[in-house]
This record gives sequence, C-alpha cells and structure tokens, in this order.
Amino acid sequence: MKHHPMTSRIAIVLGLAWLVAAGCGGDDSSNETTPTPQTGGAAGEAGNAGDAGVDPSKPIVDLRADNNRNGVVELDDPSEDADEETWDKQHGAVFLANIDDDRVTCPKKGTDTQLAECNDAHDEEINGDDDLQDLARLKTVPWPGAPDEASGTLGVGSPGDAHVRLFRKAADGAFKVFKTDTDKLSAEELRQGVELAIEGTDILRDASAWDGFVDVTLRVEAPATEELEAVDDKDVVRMRLSPVMTFHHLSPVETAYTTTGGGWQEYDEFVDDLKTATDAAQVPGGLVELDTDDPWTQDFFETGYMSMPGPGGTQKVIRVAYRSANVENPDKLGDPLRASGKLVFTVLRGKDFAGVQQYDLKHPEEMDSLDSLGNTETIPPYSLNGVDYPLGRLARGTVAGYYTDPKFTKMLEAQKQQPPLYFDTSWLLVGHIDETLSYVKASSPRGWVVLANDARLAKKMLEDQVAKGNGDVKMFAGKSWLDDSYKEIPAEATISQVLANTEVMNESAKAAVEVDAQLALLKKEAGITDAEIVPVPFLHWPAYGYSLAYQPGTVNSLYLSDTHFAAPNPHGPIIEGKDIFKVQLEDALKPYGITVDWVEDWDGYHRLEGEVHCGSNSLRRIPDAKWWETGR
Repeated sequence: MKHHPMTSRIAIVLGLAWLVAAGCGGDDSSNETTPTPQTGGAAGEAGNAGDAGVDPSKPIVDLRADNNRNGVVELDDPSEDADEETWDKQHGAVFLANIDDDRVTCPKKGTDTQLAECNDAHDEEINGDDDLQDLARLKTVPWPGAPDEASGTLGVGSPGDAHVRLFRKAADGAFKVFKTDTDKLSAEELRQGVELAIEGTDILRDASAWDGFVDVTLRVEAPATEELEAVDDKDVVRMRLSPVMTFHHLSPVETAYTTTGGGWQEYDEFVDDLKTATDAAQVPGGLVELDTDDPWTQDFFETGYMSMPGPGGTQKVIRVAYRSANVENPDKLGDPLRASGKLVFTVLRGKDFAGVQQYDLKHPEEMDSLDSLGNTETIPPYSLNGVDYPLGRLARGTVAGYYTDPKFTKMLEAQKQQPPLYFDTSWLLVGHIDETLSYVKASSPRGWVVLANDARLAKKMLEDQVAKGNGDVKMFAGKSWLDDSYKEIPAEATISQVLANTEVMNESAKAAVEVDAQLALLKKEAGITDAEIVPVPFLHWPAYGYSLAYQPGTVNSLYLSDTHFAAPNPHGPIIEGKDIFKVQLEDALKPYGITVDWVEDWDGYHRLEGEVHCGSNSLRRIPDAKWWETGR
C-alpha cells in the first residue's frame, strides 16, 4: 500500500477490518433569480375567489399564497384560491429555509456547533432587503366591511409550526415577526388586507418528524351586528418547504474548486492543469483554490440548492453546501468534524448561499470513508416505466455490515426529489461510487451515457500491444510509488510485466465482475442499455484485501461542460508517439463532442488512492426543471 506523509487517504485500522478514508471518494440555461414573489391584484376589488362586487353582510376570510406558482400573490386570480388546502404537481405554494447569511455577518471562526448556529433564520429579524427576498409571501384579501370588533389570528399546524416563522408588514412597510400564540390582526388590518411573509428556519432533517408541509390558517372572529351575523370563520393555505437538490454531472460548472493542499509541491502541476481545463471549458467562475491542507476537495462538501417560484417563470434560489459527516475528533463534542469542512460556513456561506451539517457521533469510526462526499453523486435525469426523475437520483456506495452516517443519510432521503440508488462498493478500498462510474451528455434515450470502469478492456489493450511486439514498452515512465515508510520506489513496468503480475490480473478480473453488478443495477433502475455504456479502461490491484485503481482511474474525473472532461493523465505505454489510454478515451468521447483535458495527478492523488474528481469540486448551473412540478 502506498502512503503519503500527512495526506494519505486511508488510515489502517487494527485488525484491518475496514479502512478509514480521509479522501475521495443539461445544457440547461440558468433561470436563477433574486426577485421575491410580489403581491398583486386589486385589494378589495374581489371577494372570496374573485366574486364580482362585495356583499357587506358577508365576511371575507381569505388567505392567499402563490398557489399557482407564478411568483406573484394575486388577489384577483381564482387559481390562487383553488384547492389551496392541498398541494400537488399542479399547484401549491413554496417557501425556503432562510439559512443563508445575506449580510455576511456570521463568524468565520468557532467550533462546528457555533458556526452552524448562525444564519438569517437564527433571529426574529429581517436582515436587510436581500433577506426579505428569501421569504415567500402571503396576503389576506381585504374585508372592507369588517366591524371594529373584528379580529384575526394566524396559526401554523403542528409539527410544521416548530420549523417556520411568520412576519407581518406594518404600516411603515417594515416586516415584523408575528407571534402566532399572542399576536392578532386588527379590524383595520382586516379591512385593508395584510401582507405576510414566511421563512423556514431549517431544511428537512427527518421526514418522519416533519414532511415539510405547513398549513397556515387565517381565523377571523367578530360579534354580530345589525348588518352581520356573528363571524367565526377560517381559511387554510397549504405550503411546502423547498427540499435541497444536488447537481448531476450534466449541469455545466459555474465555479470549480480545488484546495491549496497545504503547499505540497506535488499539487502544483495538478492545480495548473486543472486551471487550464477550466479555462478551456470557459467556466464562468474559473478555478477557486480553497485554503486548506486537506487535498480531498470532493470529500468534505457537496453543493446543491433550494428554490421557489419567482416572477416570469424564474426560480428564487438559495444555494446549499452540505458538509461531510466525517468525524475526526469524536471526543470534542462541539467540534468533532473534519476540520476542512468548516469551509462551508467560513468561505461558502453568504448571500443566497447556505451551509448545512448533520452527523451522528455514534456512527462507527471505521465506516467513516463512506461519509466522504465523493461517495454521494447524482445520476442525471431520466424516465422509466412512467416514473420521471427530472432532477436525477442520488447515487451512493454501500458496504454490507457498514453504513453511512445514519442522520446524514436520513437528511438526504428526507428531500425526496432524488431518491437514492445504493451501489455495492464493499470491494473498493476507499468505497466511493465516483471510483467506477461517471456520466456525460449524449444524444441517447436518456440524454446521457454512463462512463464505466472496464478492466477487461484495459487488459485486452495491453495484450494487443504484446501481439504487435510492444511488450517491452514501459508504463508509468518516470513515476514512483510510496512504500509504507514513505520511500519512493519506481513504478515503471513494461506491458509484459504488468500482464504477468498475477495480483494485478486477478484483482482486475474481480473488479470487472463487481462493475458488472453496478451496471446491472443501473440498467434495472435507469433502463440504460449496453449502447449507453462507454468503457473506460484501467486495471486494479489489491490493497489490504480490497481493490484500488492500479492505473490512474480515468473515470474518476470532472465533467466541466458539455464539451470538456478533465481526466487524470494515465501514463500508459507510448506507442508511435501516443499514450494508448489517452487515445482510447479521446476516441470514446469524441462522438459526443467532448474534448479530454488531461490533468497530472499521479504524485498528489493517484498514488494516494484518489484521482481528479477526488481533488476537485464544483458549483453547477441551476437546472430549468422545477422540483415542485415533479409531484414527488
């Protein structure tokens, strides 16, 4: 096994029962917007669903939200009132978890607990105009004939009431918190109509505790008068908290990330090549280097977003960064997590960008590799047997007898929009799904193809070269491994020597069978065919009873845009002036209009149990597909 001082991905556990990893594992145009839904319609012009005229002897008890999802709360549109007590793919209002930091006032230092506590929903204030835009609006329809003795209350049904906060717009235009247990709407407010705003105070964490739906109730009471019978009436609007969605690979990258890697020289060339690739792909935000000595950029955070309808068919978006549930210091109750993950709060969190952490200190340390987020990917959108997944599905690796952090898993599953598909990765040393499968855009029945590790093809390519008399050509020229004492030893080997290496050949044969099983699951669950599988050849070798990429794992790459794929330099045999493994991948992706951008990752990643995807991360374009139209 090859190790690197300070940065090795695997810590050997006594008895070698399992190994803990510190490491890795669409062409939609953005419709993200910042305007908040506005109230509209002629106040007092209509009665309960737009009746012509107002009968003063009849009370008007009518609460409106953006039920028709056009980003505007309308008083004169009957669709805003129709079936508002239910929620489905055709109608129903949406609100956001207001957990970003619009004024960027949250601390940049502190424990895990302290950093996570700060966000715009942590207090009962509207933190500026930008914060107000993150709140969904409601409005009461004016009741011009409300008697002086009339009053109204607002309530939120349980258990949602513990997860939301209401605000009321005052005469001076400011929104102030509305305490549902003590505050009331005055008769004058009922006559004029009241504008309200609602925020979620957190994302969904556990669907068994709360499913994200809230029923907001307006109740109006008034004693009898000469013109009016006693009033005790209510109106209910059902709303739903936006789930958090993660990005599939077909959404173009808007910003790419890597880390400084603690200044290790072996990362310099990797960073330079990755920057060249992001420039070639014209990534708008370029490549951002995060200041941490943890080089496994893919593993300690995962980006996503939540959204609600905005005006003109747009989406009001708050981006989200999940922090990995890797527990490094279980004895530090307030500060137990992988230190690099604090970046989701100290660097990424800000205006329209939230950080989220969730973990269980009781989850076994030896299973922690599965909690690195190179093991949480997203299969692109597809439909199968009448079931649509317009935002794709989560893909995670699992190991029999081991499990990912249960609280983090429960949180992911609670979002419901991307039901997870679990793949067996028990045979892999690191155990991450990004080691064997990836996806690129294509003109196919699903709009994409899967790139899959194919050790059989790698062996055949080498055998073909032996048959051509090239058995003495070297692989891994000029490269070295690190032994258990961190001493460099030559990695060079001829094609014939590699083929004669029974450990490599036997492990590669086993890996091929395991990848077959992963593809069989993908065929069953996503309907892909053999024609939608692009083979990506590289061999495996054994490592402490598990499997590891022997050649750089070129499937473990960063798909930057529709036309650029950043992959690790394979350092294969050079035949007639060309690396045969580079030629293979370039030819395989050329029909899809994709250029391969080669990134040097041997010293900093490959010999430390990872590749390009493990050392990078991305913030991607918001897809056009709107989650509230899925019906899920």
